[in-house]
Amino acid sequence: MSIQMLLVEDSLPLAETVVSYCELEGIVCDFASTGSQGLKLALENDYAAILLDVNLPHMNGLEVCEAIRQQGVDTPVLMLTARDTLEDKLAGFDAGTDDYLVKPFELSELVARVRALAKRRSAFAQKLTVGSLELNLSTRNATREGKTIILSPTGWKLLELLMRESPNVVGREKMTKAIWPNGEAPSSDVLKVQLYRLRQKVDKPFSSNLIHTVAAHGVALRADV
Repeated sequence: MSIQMLLVEDSLPLAETVVSYCELEGIVCDFASTGSQGLKLALENDYAAILLDVNLPHMNGLEVCEAIRQQGVDTPVLMLTARDTLEDKLAGFDAGTDDYLVKPFELSELVARVRALAKRRSAFAQKLTVGSLELNLSTRNATREGKTIILSPTGWKLLELLMRESPNVVGREKMTKAIWPNGEAPSSDVLKVQLYRLRQKVDKPFSSNLIHTVAAHGVALRADV
């Protein structure tokens, strides 16, 4: 299966070279030459990776990356830049980029990084959404169907994990580590209690359930079951 990628680059010769090489490697590219065009495509489509130049007209790459993270886009971003100072890289990571590639670069290295990024989702998204359930990581606000859900710190950790993994099943061990990362987990019954309380908050007031137990495997958060 080919990888779907977005390239946002204002240098047409470089963009043509990258697109042609990537297509030979089984990577299909959408292309935008301005920051605003790139932002529109990133919000409208589901890509495996986004290649984003820093210096772009209308919106620079840092602004585009920050904007898509605020909108909950968790597509991995590879920032392309001629700047290689620590300050520049830190600014990129603060904006939500996942990796950096300094120009000029080898096309084979670019493809290798894209393939690696395409295997995962970014952890920098500031908004997680599953169906009508939304978790805003910036404001620490949870809502479903527009109604605020009040969560305990433990409930928040558990819900964030389930939403990041959705629609995949999350096992007991992974849930336990997320809630008690220092290995101080109490008895297994405590996790059951936390899941029960989370269901009372997320599912009980509404007409359909999002949290589903998968027998012998774990728990999954799914909108369409």
